[in-house]
Amino acid sequence: MIIGYARVSTQDQNPQLQRDALEEAGCEQVFEERVTATKRERPELQACLRTLRDGDTLVVWKLDRLARSLKDLVELIHELNERGVGFRTLTEAIDTTSAGGKLVFHIFGALAEFEHSLIRERTLAGLAAARARGRKGGRRPVMSAADVRKAAAMLVDPEITKTEVAKHFGVSRVTLNASLEREGLSKAVNHREIEEV
Repeated sequence: MIIGYARVSTQDQNPQLQRDALEEAGCEQVFEERVTATKRERPELQACLRTLRDGDTLVVWKLDRLARSLKDLVELIHELNERGVGFRTLTEAIDTTSAGGKLVFHIFGALAEFEHSLIRERTLAGLAAARARGRKGGRRPVMSAADVRKAAAMLVDPEITKTEVAKHFGVSRVTLNASLEREGLSKAVNHREIEEV
């Protein structure tokens, strides 16, 4: 069975052009998505994938109608291949039921892996460069160094509890303790832990 899948784009909200092309290509059933690519849920695509059986062929007008990224596309085509389902595009003339079409998708898979590796390398290089400039990754601390010093000074007073200090700075006791530890002031106020438990 030849099954078609059409999805509107932001520029072209009328899928009739896709539907006509898919029906002309011999699609016996066409699933039509009327949400744009910004929406993550695509119920018609899920219904289409559930309908496909071994020996069927999924046909789309263009590759970008099926997936948002090269990685998503390769994963989806690989899944279809595992299930014995062929895949064809009308405008790019790709057909995974032929040897040439399979070769194209092996190349796509290699490109997706290459793209992923490049992104990872750039991220690691960027983090290393930031560390070399003295910047640390991650979120900014909730308490500034000045706030931590003030908190440590407040904790010198035996009448003030860690719970009260944490409340004053709008943080939890866990965050207060972690901040004191980060600034090397935890030893100075560690005796308070025993008093408050």
